Amino acid sequence: MAQGEPGSTSARYLASGPGAGDAWAAEAAADGRHGTQRIVRAGEADAPDRVAETLGLGRGARVVERRRIMYLDGVPSELTDTYYPLEIARGTALAGTAKIRGGAVRLLAELGHVGVRAQEDVAARLPTEGERAALELDEGEPVLELFRLTLGADGRPVQADLMVMPPRARRLRYEIGIGPGTVTG
Repeated sequence: MAQGEPGSTSARYLASGPGAGDAWAAEAAADGRHGTQRIVRAGEADAPDRVAETLGLGRGARVVERRRIMYLDGVPSELTDTYYPLEIARGTALAGTAKIRGGAVRLLAELGHVGVRAQEDVAARLPTEGERAALELDEGEPVLELFRLTLGADGRPVQADLMVMPPRARRLRYEIGIGPGTVTG
């Protein structure tokens, strides 16, 4: 990845090993940049239809939602909404607005919910007015939407993420190993 080109390797965000912590800040620091985030909202909410369907829940089901704005060098770079089934996240730090020490993936692992596989869909589209304002985009500037489903060893959904980001100078990298249990990225 070229210096200054924001990028993402999804495997970093799925790892729960020691020191995994804030993958966003670590990834930015590796590129000589400063990554931070602000939690806009956290708590129980009605699942959007796409999220409810993906998590295998009924329409209008309740989930724990964490909404964040990710900043790169102080500039809004990504909107990230993460959704967890209630039976996994209710009453945990995932439902609160405080930063989670060691990261959400580490906390999920401690709770017995380790993601072992992820499915991602990426699409380009025009932003909503709220997304355009939050990301400080020019009129008509498109966004990339990345929708990720993380599954546990039993095949059950652990979380769903919806990320919206401007595509300018952005590159997504996927590394796929060939063989049993080697898919990353």
